[in-house]
Amino acid sequence: MKTIAILTGGGDCPGLNAVIRGVVRAAVLKRNWKVLGIADGFDGLVDGPRIIPLDMAAVKGILPRGGTILGTSNRGNPFAYPVRKGGEVKLMDVSRQVVENFHKVGAEALIAVGGDGTLKIARQLNEQGIPVVGVPKTIDNDLRGTDVTFGYNTAVGIVTEALDRLHTTAESHNRVMVVEVMGRDAGWIALESGIAGSADVILIPEIPFDMEKVCQAILTRKARGSRFSIVVVSEGAFPAGGGKIVQLTADQNLGVERLGGMGHWVAAEIAQRLEMETRTVVLGHVQRGGTPSPFDRILGSRFGTKAVELVEQGHFGRMVALRGRDVDAVAIEEAVGALNRVDPEGGLIHTAEDLGVMVGR
Repeated sequence: MKTIAILTGGGDCPGLNAVIRGVVRAAVLKRNWKVLGIADGFDGLVDGPRIIPLDMAAVKGILPRGGTILGTSNRGNPFAYPVRKGGEVKLMDVSRQVVENFHKVGAEALIAVGGDGTLKIARQLNEQGIPVVGVPKTIDNDLRGTDVTFGYNTAVGIVTEALDRLHTTAESHNRVMVVEVMGRDAGWIALESGIAGSADVILIPEIPFDMEKVCQAILTRKARGSRFSIVVVSEGAFPAGGGKIVQLTADQNLGVERLGGMGHWVAAEIAQRLEMETRTVVLGHVQRGGTPSPFDRILGSRFGTKAVELVEQGHFGRMVALRGRDVDAVAIEEAVGALNRVDPEGGLIHTAEDLGVMVGR
């Protein structure tokens, strides 16, 4: 009987449990393998190891649940792990300990589910002797090598529903509603939800925006009789000649930069320049939570079963990927070499502009 392990790293997102369920069912039912869950991402291999046995009973009923039954961490990088020494926290390389703990539990392969950071760690651990298969997860959709990551579809749906609701209150009060969404350095969530939710202005990191032109677009709408506007701002967006707003730097936040605040900045600029009543809505972690969409349940299930297939075939150092309508595999290096970002001259941007949406330029 083969024993495999699975962990979920980075930020949580809808569809993680679908992947876990897919791995367990494909391993147990079809291959009679044993599956071990690693608790709280790579943290569970640093101390412990902390193991959660995964059988059919453990994954019963988890398909529609958000989050992850294994827990996760976006600070557990074993190559730069926070260790308190002498009253201060230092980042240390504990990767050897992770490799030792992995072999200690008796697993023959590791399925690592995560985004850019998790998969970079997985690639390094694969080079150190842990046979790894990666599964791409992020609501930001910023991983290369796959047409889409699971979790993204649900996040876009949540933001779109919020925009639908904000339209009615914005119109009732003749207000400008500025909605800040996640995405880090990729504008996919803002762009696609903005198009779906009939936003009037969409600001993304890939196009540094001109605040004067943004205000002019709102005034043009007002002159046409639309006394309200919906402005969607990606958290990583920034004005031309300026920079993004960082709440905590990577050094201050144990290696993970925390963005946020651009929505409030844009709203304040609009209010000051146009003397219009303006409100800011920061959707934040609501975009990560709740029930995964049918698309993400299916994609997560397909990714999970494909990951088991790759383990069976001995194709390690690979990541499952959606290519067209098929689930295939690519080298992890292809996924983490650079971010998948919106093309400023791509079809989606041109669609938005043809619809009359102001994209900051």
